[in-house]
Amino acid sequence: MRIAGLLLGDGHPVAVLGGHDARWVSLPAAGGRPAGEVLARERSAWPGPLLAEPRSAADLPAIARHADGVVIGPAELRHPALRQEIARLGRPVVLRRGPGMPLAELLTLADRCAAEGCGGVVLCESRTGGPDLALLREAKERSGRPVLAALGGDAALAGAAVAAGADGLLLDPGADPQTIAEAHEAATLLGALTRREDPGDLAAARRAIDRVDAALATLLERRAALAGTIQRLKPVGGFRGRDPERERQVVAAMAIRAPRLGAARLAPIMNAVIEAGLRLAEEEAGAEPDGGRSARPPRDGEDGPGRGGVASPPHPG
Repeated sequence: MRIAGLLLGDGHPVAVLGGHDARWVSLPAAGGRPAGEVLARERSAWPGPLLAEPRSAADLPAIARHADGVVIGPAELRHPALRQEIARLGRPVVLRRGPGMPLAELLTLADRCAAEGCGGVVLCESRTGGPDLALLREAKERSGRPVLAALGGDAALAGAAVAAGADGLLLDPGADPQTIAEAHEAATLLGALTRREDPGDLAAARRAIDRVDAALATLLERRAALAGTIQRLKPVGGFRGRDPERERQVVAAMAIRAPRLGAARLAPIMNAVIEAGLRLAEEEAGAEPDGGRSARPPRDGEDGPGRGGVASPPHPG
């Protein structure tokens, strides 16, 4: 599903509408200002995907000139003549479920919009107090359409919405920078962990790698902090307190989740991660990193690659 340059749905990253991926304008919130004036100003300030929510059919010519998509609230959805006029624009539409609107009704209206000529339909779970995430998931499964979670001006549920399967997060127009940043952080980190992307070109593939690397860096930082706690709790900490058997168990457990890499490839990766964490813990404790052992070869009886590290299992064959 495409709105100008924004792709939504399975295989694509979680988007933040009202953030850095797309913007939208609520004309009902613009008071009596002419739609053309409001949208022209927004378009001049923002070259990316732009959506607009009309007050009435009188706003549609301006939307056709300046916007890439239409946001339709529950009242407009239930107004057949207005809905049909919106469909005739041929723009993608975002259908916001209203309070008390049954999911079956939303899905029926989505099918009608598609049949009437809309350029694609996106569902949006929206209610006072935050989106119903169970209903969001059901809407996605039953419709096969992209589904957004409307968060208003609060990104507290952004991570939960991404984990529930939201294809995008809809923030209020004019959301503050902190809310936008929190929404994008949730989309990046949770999206990397919960969504499989299918990038279509090199640039998209690199952006997908960047999102995975962001999640990986966050987890590595958290692991280093936990490793520091373990060093303080151990009777003998640092490099001298390494437990090769425990490290083998860690690699074996990881290999279950990363079967393509397997234990043989994961072992040197985890050895580097463990050693980095140990050096950090010793530096923060004011000790000489690795106890001065990195400059000498292993003594008899020491396991692993020089310092009691994770031993790489032999390659099969």
